[in-house]
Amino acid sequence: MDFLRRAQEFVREVVAEFRKVAWPSRQELINSTVVVITVTVVVSLFLGAVDVMLARIVERILR
Repeated sequence: MDFLRRAQEFVREVVAEFRKVAWPSRQELINSTVVVITVTVVVSLFLGAVDVMLARIVERILR
């Protein structure tokens, strides 16, 4: 029974905290998503290029 009481208290506290959250507008959410996707693509391309270059360097060293 103590578990149920604590679980109910936890849920009440979570709901209270959710009411305090400043949720972003739809446009802010879209803009943030575009920025995250763009940065992810740019960083992955950069890391891929660095990986290819380092692989070629190591390949030449090992020959």
